[in-house]
Amino acid sequence: MTILRTFTGNLLFARRRRSAAIAFAACLSLSACEPGSSLPPLPETAATPYTLGPGETVRVVVFGQTQLTGEFIVSDRGFVSIPLLGDVPANNETADQLAQTISSELVDKKLLLNPSVSVEVVKYRPVFILGEVQKPGQYPYEPGMTALTLAAIAGGFTYRAQTGYVSVLRKTDGHVVEGRAPRGEEIQPGDVVTVYERYF
Repeated sequence: MTILRTFTGNLLFARRRRSAAIAFAACLSLSACEPGSSLPPLPETAATPYTLGPGETVRVVVFGQTQLTGEFIVSDRGFVSIPLLGDVPANNETADQLAQTISSELVDKKLLLNPSVSVEVVKYRPVFILGEVQKPGQYPYEPGMTALTLAAIAGGFTYRAQTGYVSVLRKTDGHVVEGRAPRGEEIQPGDVVTVYERYF
């Protein structure tokens, strides 16, 4: 009887170890196929001056000319409408380039001889966050914003969220790229961030 009990106990122990090993292997395989885990890393973006895009608001200051100074929205066609000048191209221009264009237009149209113009962005293109956050949607971009701070603004992660990494969809040089990024990744205006659901 004692021998039989010992044999039965050893058999049950072996089965439990085998079940645990199978479960562990299953966990590893699930980890390997977590949503978004197969995405390539987000390509590094070269440090270049920020360029304007539709939907952003810029403040134009023409020193000594209050009628030409104000805040203007970059239209869907990529122009800002400046008093006395009409539509001035702004899409894919830096703030300094737009200031130079406005200055040149003022001279060419003989409105001012030696204008002093400055341009700054006061409202950036929005960013978007989808997936496992409390309040997915569109949010204003702020310089220095990371995927984690965007998730915090969106109410924080849900209990199902994969919090180690996110997906970032980004338009670069006219091309749309998507890649996996750590949650501390700095995001850019127009980015779409997706927080995935974890399997376990």
